[in-house]
Amino acid sequence: MNISREHLELLSESFRNIDETTKEIINLEAILSLPKGTEHFLSDIHGEYEAFDHILRNGSGVIKEKLKEVFGNRLPKKELNLLATIIYYPEEKLNLLKKEFSTAEYKEYQKILLLRLLEVTQVAARKYTRSKVRKLLPKDFDYIIEELLYKMQTRDKEDYYEKILENIIELGAGDKFIIELSLSIHKLIIDHLHIVGDVYDRGPLPDKIMDRLLNYHSLDIQWGNHDMLWIGAYLGDRISMANVIRICARYDNLDIVEDRYGISLRGLLNLSEKYYKEDPCKEFLPKLSKDDELKYSEHEILQIARMHKAMAIIQFKLEKQVIDKNPEFNLQTRALLDKIDFDKKTVVIRGKVHPMKSCDFPTIDRKNPFKLTKDEEKVVNKLRESFVTSEKLKKHIELFINKGAMYSCYNGNLLIHGCMPVDSEGNFQKFTYENKQYEGKALLDFFDRKIRSIFYSEEREDNGLFFYLWQGEFSPLFGKRDMTTFERYFIEDKATHEEVKNAYYKLRENEEFCVKLLKEFGLTKDGHIINGHTPVKETKGEDPIKANGRTIVIDGGMSRAYHKTTGHGGYTLTYNSYGLQIMSHDIFQSKKKALKDETDIVSTRRVVDKLTRKKVADTDNGAKIKKQIDLLKLLLDEYRKGTIVERY
Repeated sequence: MNISREHLELLSESFRNIDETTKEIINLEAILSLPKGTEHFLSDIHGEYEAFDHILRNGSGVIKEKLKEVFGNRLPKKELNLLATIIYYPEEKLNLLKKEFSTAEYKEYQKILLLRLLEVTQVAARKYTRSKVRKLLPKDFDYIIEELLYKMQTRDKEDYYEKILENIIELGAGDKFIIELSLSIHKLIIDHLHIVGDVYDRGPLPDKIMDRLLNYHSLDIQWGNHDMLWIGAYLGDRISMANVIRICARYDNLDIVEDRYGISLRGLLNLSEKYYKEDPCKEFLPKLSKDDELKYSEHEILQIARMHKAMAIIQFKLEKQVIDKNPEFNLQTRALLDKIDFDKKTVVIRGKVHPMKSCDFPTIDRKNPFKLTKDEEKVVNKLRESFVTSEKLKKHIELFINKGAMYSCYNGNLLIHGCMPVDSEGNFQKFTYENKQYEGKALLDFFDRKIRSIFYSEEREDNGLFFYLWQGEFSPLFGKRDMTTFERYFIEDKATHEEVKNAYYKLRENEEFCVKLLKEFGLTKDGHIINGHTPVKETKGEDPIKANGRTIVIDGGMSRAYHKTTGHGGYTLTYNSYGLQIMSHDIFQSKKKALKDETDIVSTRRVVDKLTRKKVADTDNGAKIKKQIDLLKLLLDEYRKGTIVERY
């Protein structure tokens, strides 16, 4: 290893002498022999906070399995379910239990519960160093919990441990300890969380998901196409902003924009009432459940539909500006407003004439159909200003930039939300931007760099990249020939709604192609490609495990909008020291039901890959630790030769 003297001098600031250096080498060498921690993979959450939160709390069933391991036949099923529910939702469940017990009974149960939770924590902590466990424990109680976790099995200290437990309860700290222990178990069970794209859109609470992720102990995110819209909207991209509002209107989620992110839609409402007051906007009615329909009057539903249509037309106009500015994007077929024959109520798409369901466009100038009216321009500018100055949105987009990326290579696996654009032979397709071509890994690296440079730039003007990532043919986040938004709104013929997928989605079932793609990212044939983006249609016999286990698709439809298509409540994946397991989850009912009935999501577990038990030494973190050890050994050698002087 060729390391400069200056580098070793800097290292000696942290490890000042032979003893400190030796101690750290011993510590790091020991860490390499520990089992690798459990990774948890979730994708396509789409605003479904309650289902997401429950799966996070139960570790995709890992916590329940750990309870069975710890207690075996010592606890009946009812007690096991109660303990699991307390670990998932400690504060809420304890409040319910207090109503069922007398004060004395509740104190006695607190003691039983503390002992059980300590037992679970001991088992969950056994694959970590004491130092790491201490960091995961609540700061206020870490010393006391450590004493109880690592208690010596000796009669001399039995009274000491008993007194600690008694005082915790008698001083009124029992609930606090139970809550903190439960939350510590969550962190110990799952070492690292991967979000493989699409936190946003369709579901009602994406901001709560982002708030939850802000405080997660170890996390990375792969950007999804819907996430990219919100990143673009915050960075001032007007097409992204228009898409965000249009999709929120379509799924009755405008309160996310207005109430949760503080972005006023008053201007858009006034615009829609002015121009679309007499328009029934049938194609733009929001997707409402039967329960949701009861929340609104007919007039309120029409208001949402009019805002929906007003923003869709603005979006189509804005897209044309980017299409003209970036001819290399090859998105000319998406500019359709000038292909409409308003008298015949038809539109020409790819050379074919199609009748339109409606042709009522009061803000479109037939001579210049893509020009925004003064009212539209005013609304767009005001909305843009509100998006870029939203403090809450800023906090969430910063998380995407700091913890996110176009893809991740993590412990031998390739995590990518969408696809790698390829032709039918599996050759990487080339994307051209400013006369330069990008393909394969270089394509994803290019988009990653550009998004970050826009985020850190002071000049955040529309440059077309967010638009291309949303619906460009060679976008790794989209992976289709056309996004047929216009057709779905205005053309009856469903054949025009079809979005032709990239060849990747067939080739990912071919093991040879998967090995080629893994190699492109510097990974071995033993790795896995972990995808989201396309819901697995289990009702039609589709399998999430493809290409002999080389590809795993974990978008199983957590979003309610997909439940009819997928037939279940989503897939998740775990990767522990023994291998990878995929879970298919039943549809989550509600947090209220989980608390009241002590029910869990029923999950079906399948082993994807069973491995010889992996240790920290076999992981990416292990590789970093080995480099640290090599550096420390060089420093130790310099100390022993006297070329670097020890300090005390």
